[in-house]
Amino acid sequence: MSKLFQKTNLKEMTLQNRIVMAPMTRARTSQPGNIPNEMMATYYKQRATAGLIISEATQISDDSQGYSFTPGVYTDEQVEGWKLVTKAAQEQGAKMFCQLWHVGRVSHPTFQKGELPIAPSALSPVETKVWISDDKGNGNMVDCIQPREMTQADIDRVIKDFAQSAKKAIEAGFNGVEIHGGNGYLIDQFLRTNSNKRTDNYGGIRENRTRFLLEIVDAVIEVIGADKVGVRLAPFITFKDMDCPDIVPTILDASKELQARDIAYMHLSEADWDDAPVIPESFRITLREIFTNTIIVAGSYTQERADEILDKGYANLVAFGRPFVSNPDLVSRLENNYEFSGLDGATLFGGNELGYIDYPMFEGK
Repeated sequence: MSKLFQKTNLKEMTLQNRIVMAPMTRARTSQPGNIPNEMMATYYKQRATAGLIISEATQISDDSQGYSFTPGVYTDEQVEGWKLVTKAAQEQGAKMFCQLWHVGRVSHPTFQKGELPIAPSALSPVETKVWISDDKGNGNMVDCIQPREMTQADIDRVIKDFAQSAKKAIEAGFNGVEIHGGNGYLIDQFLRTNSNKRTDNYGGIRENRTRFLLEIVDAVIEVIGADKVGVRLAPFITFKDMDCPDIVPTILDASKELQARDIAYMHLSEADWDDAPVIPESFRITLREIFTNTIIVAGSYTQERADEILDKGYANLVAFGRPFVSNPDLVSRLENNYEFSGLDGATLFGGNELGYIDYPMFEGK
């Protein structure tokens, strides 16, 4: 039997299998207020045969948003909306973590009350766009602009926002939170030399560039406990102008600190396009030696590749993204070798039930 379908433990939590539903932005919240709703509850419930669901990236504050209709978890209304989602998913057996993010410079004044986005340094990301929609769902990709450099007061406030939103997430019924430290967003911007040109305690050497991440982790641990905290990192992803020559050793240094804090898991976001760089096996070996708690991998995994990385011990859980969009019963399809339904890319972001909760379960022949 494939390890993929076996029960396993995540700290004190029992997962019904090793399959994770990866975080995927779908932009279906109710407006105003970016509030999770019944339609979102249905979406996650349909996919709750996964062992673990990681929510779509979720704002921690008003100024952490970079795309239209993405959810927040910092207001009472958002918490009440998420309660519908977590209850629906957990009733089907899945555990659910809320992915917390701040987009940093990957934003636009539209989401900042006319002000500039914040970032570690006042550098514009090259050829990076965000999706901005009107109230009717008619959206366009818009260029990001140059942000302003964060002050110490900004840094302190964002750390506090992560902690407060983590507490709200637990109130909303989540089993834990995942701190989004990858894919070119704010924490990742601090980690990389090409986006972080600071000369204070948050820039320059690796110890300084990992400081922001670790201070956020410590603040979140203080309010909800280390066993409810995961961190997502993306050492080999370079889009959004994030090609840093020092990122791999920086991530390994951060991993040592995360293991020392005994967090629940590390989630590796791996490049998933056709000519993406192959992650060296030497990195996986070194990371496993450094980080002995649960590792989740995500990046166009097939069942064959999933089985291989589980068997080698490089990961404990495997996350699937887009296949879960068009195959709500993905776990069953993998286990029974059923064919997958195709994905309608035009309905990924924004809209209604179409391309969201209307994908069929496999009915056989």
